[in-house]
Amino acid sequence: MTTIYDALKSDHEQHRDLLRKLDATQGDSAERRKLWETFYYEVGAHAAAEELTFYSKLISKSEGQYEGRHSVAENKELEDSILGLHEMDFSSPGWLARLKILRARYEHHIDEEEDDIFPVAREVVGADEDGTIGAEFAERKTEERKLVDEKAENAFED
Repeated sequence: MTTIYDALKSDHEQHRDLLRKLDATQGDSAERRKLWETFYYEVGAHAAAEELTFYSKLISKSEGQYEGRHSVAENKELEDSILGLHEMDFSSPGWLARLKILRARYEHHIDEEEDDIFPVAREVVGADEDGTIGAEFAERKTEERKLVDEKAENAFED
């Protein structure tokens, strides 16, 4: 079974790769649109599933509240940046500049998660050796992919 830590790290590697490839695109190309759509849906589903299956467990313990809340707050900031880019004209010169800022912030976030949060979570939540949390995460991520568009529409209505 895949542990939650392995599942999250695997997603992070995919996200790093997508951001690197997006950073190399130009203009409103089919390649940029395809890469962005993949990144947009994957990160949206990942973040929601992560908060529901991983951070909720970390926050429920006093020893994990600071780290969990910090990461959830960063997830919200990143979500706002992603939604802004999603609505922006892909051919705009500012699109790539904003992507570079998002990439730096996102990579900082996932590096911090892997280097600082995971060790605390292993102590507070456990190692997930049987993969129970990892399986919950995978199932929830599948459900969340279906809700990404709905969430984006609601975010812009607020």
